[in-house]
Amino acid sequence: MRNRLSLVGCIGFWAIQTFLIGGILVGLVPRACAQDSRAPTERNDFHLFLLAGQSNMAGRGNVTDEDRTIHPKLLMLDQQGQWEFAVDPLHFDKPNAAGVGPGRTFGLRYAADHPEVTVRLIPCAVGGSSIRAWKPGGYHDQTDSHPYDDAIRRAKVALQSGVLKGILWHQGESDSNANAADQYAENLCEFVDRIRMELDASDVPFIVGQLGQFPERPWSSHRQTVDAAHQALKRERAVVEFASSDGLVHKGDQTHFDAASARAFGERYYEAFKRLGVKLAAE
Repeated sequence: MRNRLSLVGCIGFWAIQTFLIGGILVGLVPRACAQDSRAPTERNDFHLFLLAGQSNMAGRGNVTDEDRTIHPKLLMLDQQGQWEFAVDPLHFDKPNAAGVGPGRTFGLRYAADHPEVTVRLIPCAVGGSSIRAWKPGGYHDQTDSHPYDDAIRRAKVALQSGVLKGILWHQGESDSNANAADQYAENLCEFVDRIRMELDASDVPFIVGQLGQFPERPWSSHRQTVDAAHQALKRERAVVEFASSDGLVHKGDQTHFDAASARAFGERYYEAFKRLGVKLAAE
């Protein structure tokens, strides 16, 4: 039987292993400890972020001790629908491949700026999924999953005990081809409208990340079409911001960001989120 401990008990037991990373107190602890977290108790004190898209949101960077440390107020919804400490890999789409993505760094930045709340990440990205799989009933054969339906189900579980504060999206590699690119902009807008409607999230920030720009693999015209749709989204829909991938590097496969770049991308997602907040406050 799995050992179930309270968050307070876990932190006390493992205090000897805590240390500072980036000014944030963290420590090596078992992921199971987060399941029985009791504080805070008010729904508004739990801020939720949905992580959606394909492999570069799921993360494929190599995991190190840095990525396995915990922040006591940063949790994630695991595959079984239980809250765990948020350590990489957050995702479970392809267990043998999942690694470091941008989500955890985003969560750490948000937690540092909002110490009064608990941040809860909802990992839903599926490597290799096209935007067609992000529609009701959409099926992804590589993982035998329904990315959109699963994301909605998981988000609704999380919303029972928290408030959705943002949706982070990175997807489009699988649509950068002659059969899909021309329809991508329309499909992306439909996705944003649909997920906001289903989650009652019309004013929730939506942050879209740019596809990788790797000199060893120049963009085709189809990838440029998908990129144009990403950049145009904040003109087409309200409460949207864009995170650039300029200067980020791949892990050697010309497709996936390495761990350092994935963490840097998480920082950029958070900066985009903050820019959007400033913009909305000024309106």
